[in-house]
Amino acid sequence: MTSEILHSAPGGGAALNPFVIVDDAAGFVAFVSEVFGVEEDTAARTPMPDGRLIHAQLRLGDVYLMAADRLDGWPRRPGLLQVWVRSAATILDRAGSRGAATVTEPTPFYGETTLARMLDPWQNLWWLYEPAPGRADPEPAWEGGSPAVFTTLDTALRSLTG
Repeated sequence: MTSEILHSAPGGGAALNPFVIVDDAAGFVAFVSEVFGVEEDTAARTPMPDGRLIHAQLRLGDVYLMAADRLDGWPRRPGLLQVWVRSAATILDRAGSRGAATVTEPTPFYGETTLARMLDPWQNLWWLYEPAPGRADPEPAWEGGSPAVFTTLDTALRSLTG
């Protein structure tokens, strides 16, 4: 079978870009900008007459993260988002001071990486991957590790079922 996915989008963007629908998209965009040190693509910002955003986007690496305000009758659609960062601890600190909760503290993970997770005030769950070259893969921490990579995720996702 031949893949129908383009290697990149016209203009050099990624073939797949996440889009979240939240309450207070402008606040979400400011949060992402401040926490990750990226700028909004202000030319793409599309406000509606009432001020809510129907489209906003920020570029994180090769990917656009897009957001819109939830309109009447629309469900929130927060995301499960993975991003590679220079320092997961720095991101957790910045995000925590802006209302995010740490879900998984920086933890050695597979493939010479450190994994951390956070839940932002809009209920987006972020996987923060930090390169850790030269470090051996850790023992699996599925049950009761310190912290257990799976258990912290399971707890966070179950807390969102309401």
